[in-house]
Amino acid sequence: MIDSGFETTSLRMTLLLLVTFQAPTADVDRIMDAVVAIAPLAMGKYDRNAYQSAHGIERYRPLEGAAAGAETELRRRPGTVEVSFELPDDQTLAARVVEAIFQAHSYQEPVIRIQPILASRSKGLDDRANPNRWWNTTGDWKKVAVSEAETA
Repeated sequence: MIDSGFETTSLRMTLLLLVTFQAPTADVDRIMDAVVAIAPLAMGKYDRNAYQSAHGIERYRPLEGAAAGAETELRRRPGTVEVSFELPDDQTLAARVVEAIFQAHSYQEPVIRIQPILASRSKGLDDRANPNRWWNTTGDWKKVAVSEAETA
């Protein structure tokens, strides 16, 4: 099934590439600026679409030949996140994006993964009356986040 898409009434499942990389939080904006200079990461009426995980701890040990030099102890780097986004199924575009990530990244060996996926794309139907949409429930999530922060 992964080699072809399908449609429902409201959306299309489209073959895309899921690109994921790990980086220190401080690197993410620089890397994403390099990515969107090549691919806008558009989805419907939105661009710069990506997901960034919560902070985690990266674990590694530099070996002989590493820029840091060989070490015996395991390193644990807090504040590392995982970022993912989707690209069209285009190997040339994917190669350009991966090279941009590598060049903008602070690591000698950045973790970059690409997987084929089926991803949803809305057909853009008028669903203003859908009671489950955010504008018919809590309203703008940005305003909700501000009010929650004020009461905390």
